Formats: sequence, structure tokens, C-alpha cells
Amino acid sequence: MEDLKKVINEIIKEDIIKIVLSNKMNKDVTYNKITFVLKENKEKEYYQVEKYTEKQVFHENIDIDKLEEKVLEYVCGNYKQVSAWSKSDTFEVKISKKGKLLLSKKKEDNIKLVNKEHNKEKNYMLREGTIIQPLIDLGVFTKEGKIINSKYDKYKQINRFVEMIDDEVKKSGLEELTILDFGCGKSYLTFVLYYYFVEIKKLKVKMIGLDLKEDVIKKCNDIAKRYKYENLHFELGDINGFKYNNNVDMVITLHACDTATDYALYNAIKWNSKMIFSVPCCQHEFNKQIETESLSILTKYGIVKERIAALMTDTVRANLLESMGYKTQLLEFIDIAHSPKNLLIRASKDNISKEQKKKSLEEVNNLMNQFNLKPTLFKLLKEDNLI
Repeated sequence: MEDLKKVINEIIKEDIIKIVLSNKMNKDVTYNKITFVLKENKEKEYYQVEKYTEKQVFHENIDIDKLEEKVLEYVCGNYKQVSAWSKSDTFEVKISKKGKLLLSKKKEDNIKLVNKEHNKEKNYMLREGTIIQPLIDLGVFTKEGKIINSKYDKYKQINRFVEMIDDEVKKSGLEELTILDFGCGKSYLTFVLYYYFVEIKKLKVKMIGLDLKEDVIKKCNDIAKRYKYENLHFELGDINGFKYNNNVDMVITLHACDTATDYALYNAIKWNSKMIFSVPCCQHEFNKQIETESLSILTKYGIVKERIAALMTDTVRANLLESMGYKTQLLEFIDIAHSPKNLLIRASKDNISKEQKKKSLEEVNNLMNQFNLKPTLFKLLKEDNLI
């Protein structure tokens, strides 16, 4: 113990950025590993302690002068390895069951590690440490409001989605929102968005979720009551044919399959919705229709044909929205390594010039003629004499 205390003391004198305790002595040790990471806020520097189990991570913050005490408390009899990094050195301590120590030290430039740890301090829209019941029920947060380590990517994705929507709401200047969520499914994102705009942004929000599954709708309405989300409710219905007679500020459609996305966009346009957010899914329509003689190389290979058809589908949707007076973007909001369905159509009502509207529609017609395409959204708008 005295030898270990001496070694840890010598290491900590080196202005340590990070320490990791790993390689459990036995299976009864509670945490798989424990990390100590140097952090700072406006008031002071401190160490954040992260304790990892198989499914969760627990956090606590400690003062700088408590580092040695806490490292010794956790390592003794529990872990065989201590790894530590300062700005210029890397340390490794191996501990046998009999208490023998093997210390190694090598010179390394660890400035990138400093930057990496500080980058983790990004101010997310949904702050860790806050009790956000939808994120707890989704399994992203613990009951204490801490991020579950295996769900960190999901946490970042949700924050990114909320951030993209929040950007447009800020531009709109609206303090009251009516939001329709088509094909809401289990509705975790619906609940998260409602929480964010009502509890954090303090906006007046009326939100309606629509889905085809009766049991899903009942469950979502029960959850909304349990959360006391008074102006959030769910209705049973099909995107095609859903009627709503009041003003709509925002339409959201996440993973509505194939042409269901087109019906959602069509409704949003008819309602003159100020903002539209759509994550398309399963773009089969063009894949069945696409034919071309002069560019047959693009349809020769099945996987290429499928991907091109999907990209064309969303390009046409974006152009048609632009022709209807929406400033439209196609954005990647999830790293493709996590989900291939990572494209978001973001559209907001804007002063699009007649020339730009005309050009966008001409580009759609050119693509339709070249590849023998009959887009559902185009057909719906044409039938209503909107184009």
C-alpha cells in the first residue's frame, strides 16, 4: 500500500489530464473501469470521475486536491492497471495480486488528448444532469439524469436533431408553435421536442402525433398524461387523408416509409406550414420506375440503381418544396456509420424568387423525362393545380 501510494503521488505531481483504472482484480469489483478526467468551468478546475458498469456510467465531480485520495480509494484491491497522461508523459502502473508494482513512463505529446477531453464539454441542448423523463424511458439517461455510456451516440444524435429544429424556430421568431408529427411511432423524439420547447425554451406549444397503430397511440397518450404534457396528444390516422383545419407552424415526419413521406410533405405545403423537417425512409418508388437509355450505366447494377433512386427521390422532393416557396436543405444529421437513414430534409417558408421556383420545377421535369419518373409528390401537387 505504501509503495502504491508513493507511485500515485509521484504521478499526480505531473499535472495529470486523465487517469484510467482498469483490469479488475476479480469479478466482484463493481465497476469495469474508472476514469478521472480534468475539466474546468468558469470558477475552477476539477476532476470528473466516470464509473462504468456493463450498461451504465455514473459520474461525480471531485476537487483537484482530492485526486490522490480518490484514486487510491478505488484502485486498492480492485484493479491491476493504472494508466495516466500529462501533457508530455504517459504512465503505466501494473499491480499484481500480491501488490508488486511495475511502473513505466514515456515521453509523449498528449496535447491532442487535452483538446479531445475539452471537446466533450460541448453545451448540448439537453443537458446531462437534468431529469428528462423521455430520455430516461428511452434508456439514454439514468434516473439521476446521467448519460448511459453505451447510449452516448444516441444522445448526440437526439441533440443534433433538436439543434437543427431549434435553429429554424429561432429564425422564425415564433413564441407559439403548432406542430404535427406524422408517423410518430413510439414518439420518443416527439416527447423530447415537446419537453425542450415547453420546459427549456418556455414556448407555448400544441403538438399532435399521428400513427396508424391503435396500441401505439393509446400508449403515447397515456405517457403524455403521466408526464403532464397537457398540450401533447396523439391521434389514430393515415398521413394520406389526414385533415387539420387550423394553422400549422411545423410538420415533422421521421422515417415515414416510401411515399408516406410525399403525402406528409404535400399536407405541409397545403397547410402553408412555416417549417418542415423530414427524414425519409425506404425510397422504393423511383427504384421501380427508373429507366434510361442514354445513362443506362446508372441502372445496370442493382445496388447503384437503388442508391441513385433514393438520392433522386429526395432531390426531387427538395426541388418541389423550393418551387412551392420553401428554402430547402438536404442535411446529414447522423453519421452514416450509425444509420444509413441519415438524410434530413429541412425546409422553411421564404421569399423564393419566381425565377428560382421556375428553375427548380424545370430541373424536376428534366429528371422525370430523362429517367421516366412519376413522383407521387409531383402528382399530388399537379392534381391540386399547385404546379
